Amino acid sequence: MDLAGTAIPDTGVTTVVLVEGESDRTVVATLAARLGRDLAAEGAAVLAMGGAGNARAFLERYGPHGQDLRLAGMCDAREEPDVRRDIERAGLGTSLVPDDLAPLGFFVCHADLEDELIRAVGTAGVEDVVAAAGELRALRTLQKQPAQQGRPVDAQLRRFMGSRGGRKALYGRLLVEALDLTRTPRPLAGLLAWL
Repeated sequence: MDLAGTAIPDTGVTTVVLVEGESDRTVVATLAARLGRDLAAEGAAVLAMGGAGNARAFLERYGPHGQDLRLAGMCDAREEPDVRRDIERAGLGTSLVPDDLAPLGFFVCHADLEDELIRAVGTAGVEDVVAAAGELRALRTLQKQPAQQGRPVDAQLRRFMGSRGGRKALYGRLLVEALDLTRTPRPLAGLLAWL
């Protein structure tokens, strides 16, 4: 994997936060801002890896075998075994089990980050956000599709967010802005508390 476009600035970065994609990066940055935090000023750079399958290259570049920066991250549940193995290969632990990841600064979303946010905001709240964004008609059209009928609303909402380029990042930001901070999803709260 070519990491040329993912270089971090040399100025003051002590921690690299690895997330799967741009939408995850947007969510972390938006939540940090809502909490009054400036991650860059704190020395943290949040990098979108272009998928959890690229974790090994990023961990090698920025971890103990590379730039030896403090590392943290977040991934989806289905990616956790591979990311855990990559964390071990990068020299951050041995014989790790899932419960070992949070103390190392790595947090796992129940299904994925969209699922976490939908559960935190609630399906009715998400539909309000979609309506405010002017896309309720598009959501209703998707819900009428044969493949979506009979599926739970949260599953339809996750599909809707992934149905057009840039929509995950847009709704990630909008859902964090609508989020009652007392209901912040555990992986996000854990990650920001760890930083």
